[in-house]
Amino acid sequence: MGQTLSEPVTAKESAYCQNAAYRVGSSCMQGWRINMEDSHTHILSLPDDPGAAFFAVYDGHGGATVAQYAGKHLHKYVLKRPEYNDNIEQALQQGFLDIDYVMLRNKTCGDQMAGSTAVVVLVKDNKLYCANAGDSRAIACVNGQLEVLSLDHKPNNEAESKRIIQGGGWVEFNRVNGNLALSRALGDYVFKHENKKPEDQIVTAFPDVETRKIMDDWEFIVLACDGIWDVMSNAEVLEFCRTRIGMGMFPEEICEELMNHCLAPDCQMGGLGGDNMTVVLVCLLHGRPYSDLIARCRNGSQATNNDQEEAGDATKDEVAKDEAEAETDTETETQTKPCQKQSNSGPMDDEVKMASHLNKMAAIESHYIYD
Repeated sequence: MGQTLSEPVTAKESAYCQNAAYRVGSSCMQGWRINMEDSHTHILSLPDDPGAAFFAVYDGHGGATVAQYAGKHLHKYVLKRPEYNDNIEQALQQGFLDIDYVMLRNKTCGDQMAGSTAVVVLVKDNKLYCANAGDSRAIACVNGQLEVLSLDHKPNNEAESKRIIQGGGWVEFNRVNGNLALSRALGDYVFKHENKKPEDQIVTAFPDVETRKIMDDWEFIVLACDGIWDVMSNAEVLEFCRTRIGMGMFPEEICEELMNHCLAPDCQMGGLGGDNMTVVLVCLLHGRPYSDLIARCRNGSQATNNDQEEAGDATKDEVAKDEAEAETDTETETQTKPCQKQSNSGPMDDEVKMASHLNKMAAIESHYIYD
């Protein structure tokens, strides 16, 4: 865990934008960290390709320079690639490598032992492209169900570990060379050498790219740094956002509430909830008003609650039947009652959040030891 403040900085920078296709909200918060090192981007219509939208989160470590430069310029490098017109996947991959190469030769970026994750969602002609390098993450909600758009790049992953070792590095304590807690990133030039191809570096900027066809049942997309994902699972974040959309909250308000929910109550949590936090929530409108999405999510949540109540009633009936049978049985059996999931909101919210933090303390890793 990097250095922390005596009190968290909970002031948030929030924004929103909207057109016929999207209602987007974003927010970022410094939290317990000494400095804010994240950056993010949301562009509803790219200047050089008005039919395409671009959303991204960059989680910096060892300094904010790489994340800030990528936040301002990565989309430009992608659009400049000659492959962009007929192979957007390859344009994204080469755009990541191009900006990484340029920053290496830029004294303000290349001379620092700084780096950044990058998770990008580009949407064009109802097709989604998600490019990811590092452990920031993107998910989508499709008809109330989870759609995973990216996978984290960690040094202990088999393929990542193999590349690290072949590149001349090693993995120790689930860190690259005992130091870096992710295996792909922009920057981090101490792990990159000119005699190797970009894809073969100990820490590479080469992203994985996932593609999806966006249909009318796609509801929203969440992009966030690991300050969120270290605290909540994909399914928990989806349910948190969908429930609040159904309550009529706007995306930027949901982003703020999500960060508050993940913020550690003190700085003694082993790193959990103590990182910078950034969230971008992209609501898909499909040419309809935001109120339609609110109604859809509200109805979906009510249907889920009704299903849970019916399941609960059925379980109670079964338990009552078992208990009645047990009374006539000469043997005594231990009855196990099903646990119900605690709601994300309500009077028990702080206690649930504290319990969640304590349960996961041992699993937390900061990006950089000297961050």
